[in-house]
Amino acid sequence: MPITIKPMETDAEVRGKAYVHWKCWQTTYPGLVSQAYLDAFTLEKSQEKALLWRDNLLVAKDGDRVVGFAGYGDRGPEAPDVGEVFALYVLPAYHGTGVGQQLLDAALNRLSDYPRICLWVLRGNARAIRFYEKNGFHATGEELFNPRVDALEIRMIKER
Repeated sequence: MPITIKPMETDAEVRGKAYVHWKCWQTTYPGLVSQAYLDAFTLEKSQEKALLWRDNLLVAKDGDRVVGFAGYGDRGPEAPDVGEVFALYVLPAYHGTGVGQQLLDAALNRLSDYPRICLWVLRGNARAIRFYEKNGFHATGEELFNPRVDALEIRMIKER
């Protein structure tokens, strides 16, 4: 069945996005972020967060099942000429299938008015960093310590 990329609209899609978010953190980030944070980040908390953030979200669906999502938007007054990919998550079973690429392409398309696109990625997330580099992003040298998860993030940018 082909993957469909679409704006997140229904409550079922919100719940699916929450599951993807939770599952990806539990499978991708052990050893990269605080285990205490991961232990406290339950599916229920992911669902609460998903209900609060519904704008500028795309979901990847395999039939009726949400298998990935991307969040995008602008940087606001601090950088009016920079768009941002805030989130990109794909269930591990769909890694290497092109779903992540489809989501990134769709998010970049929605950010087409911006001459630069940035994102933040955990410093040790080699798979994600390689993926973004393959798509024309490069590390800027900026790092941000995220005390909430006790980890460093690096900023990557793509010039158009």
